[in-house]
Amino acid sequence: MTSSSDRAGAVDEVGVTRSYEIRTYGCQMNVHDSERLSGLLEEAGYVRAPQGSDGDADVVVFNTCAVRENADNKLYGNLGRLAPMKTTRPGMQIAVGGCLAQKDRETIVSRAPWVDVVFGTHNIGKLPVLLERARVQEEAQIEIAESLEAFPSTLPTRRESAYAAWVSISVGCNNTCTFCIVPALRGKEEDRRPGDILAEIEALVAEGVSEITLLGQNVNAYGSDLGDREAFSKLLRACGTIEGLERVRFTSPHPRDFTDDVIAAMAETPNVMPQLHMPMQSGSDSILRAMRRSYRQERFLGIIEKVRAAIPHAAISTDIIVGFPGETEEDFEQTMHAVREARFANAFTFQYSKRPGTPAAEMDHQIPKEVVQERYMRLVALQEEISWEENKKQVGRTLEVMVAEGEGRKDGATDRLSGRAPDNRLVHFTKPAEDVRPGDVVTVEITYAAPHHLLAEGQVSAVRRTRAGDAWEKRTAEKPKGVLLGLPKIGVPAPLPTADAPACGSH
Repeated sequence: MTSSSDRAGAVDEVGVTRSYEIRTYGCQMNVHDSERLSGLLEEAGYVRAPQGSDGDADVVVFNTCAVRENADNKLYGNLGRLAPMKTTRPGMQIAVGGCLAQKDRETIVSRAPWVDVVFGTHNIGKLPVLLERARVQEEAQIEIAESLEAFPSTLPTRRESAYAAWVSISVGCNNTCTFCIVPALRGKEEDRRPGDILAEIEALVAEGVSEITLLGQNVNAYGSDLGDREAFSKLLRACGTIEGLERVRFTSPHPRDFTDDVIAAMAETPNVMPQLHMPMQSGSDSILRAMRRSYRQERFLGIIEKVRAAIPHAAISTDIIVGFPGETEEDFEQTMHAVREARFANAFTFQYSKRPGTPAAEMDHQIPKEVVQERYMRLVALQEEISWEENKKQVGRTLEVMVAEGEGRKDGATDRLSGRAPDNRLVHFTKPAEDVRPGDVVTVEITYAAPHHLLAEGQVSAVRRTRAGDAWEKRTAEKPKGVLLGLPKIGVPAPLPTADAPACGSH
């Protein structure tokens, strides 16, 4: 419950409800945390600022990422642009949370003294209280917890989608990858109880959600905190018993913990989708060793072989870092070999850049930028070729596509709609005569393939109106569309991010 004193901060002195805006950077964990922050603020009486407010809100919250080399420069640049706006808007407050806040703490207020609140990854539930305290005391409030105060899933949530949802099953990570700072900022892995997870999923399905994505920094290590090595496969199978839950996905698993029981659960549970996103990072055994990745190329490719044997139509994607310190041309060729063997549906390729606070940032033999760029372009060209060839195999197949919101940028101009196939491939299809809503399911035949999408240019052969579509329609009718977080959609994000994008949460 929100106390009256907490709610008071959401109403100004003349009784006008205060507005908020959240700007989110980084991985899926941050996206999901921002849904929690929105829920907390709205429960405390704030209202979301109109789309495109661009800082014109009473409270602006930055949910930050710390993995990029220039993450702090980006934050302070954005804070600097808000400083003059704050001087002309009495009562405006600025809050900074997330991984960079957990890492830099007092530095943020010293560099940007107009910031009102700094909070960390472990105490996002305190945001409304800290905003009110800063307003009353007229001084910045800095509160960084060293361990998790409450599992985020116990907090109120403003979901960004009516038909698809993230469900967090764990927080933190027990790995020590040399390129990643996440364990230092989010702590050791803590698992939710299976009953709590399933209860949340059942509640979401009751509200109309038909697709969920199980979320964790290392999702298939789930159970290490509970003392059950098969907890994740059991959780997948339990999801298969929930009536009305049509699609189950998960991200991101670690090859070290990818066991045969998980493959069997994927293959034998009908609503677990034939899709796997599993970060490889490098195909070179020596680089994997330097990264402290506890598998080697043979083990990784062996997992893929087993998945394809059990689930022939599975679409497999990955993350790859190019130019890790000490990477030789031979090492890079091993990565290229692994990509040719794995035949990923798509790969999220990143040029290595120093992550402040990680062991890799201090390693010798940092690779020159021009060498990294040249290798990156070769890898992208190879993966583009493979992605296109793999997508061409989909031509002629009949697929059930869940209609999505905002996936097709050209839908209006082409009179098409867009959605996701069971394996998460993006499909653009001819708009049918009857009304189709996000969350509904259409049956189409694939007629054309591009490297990053499929086309179904013929008539839709069937439309299935769903409870998820009903939920979307109800939400749309109740209030205007909110500001999207602008980060990964449900499932794996769009391929080929910018060259220096972070691999946060890619374990």
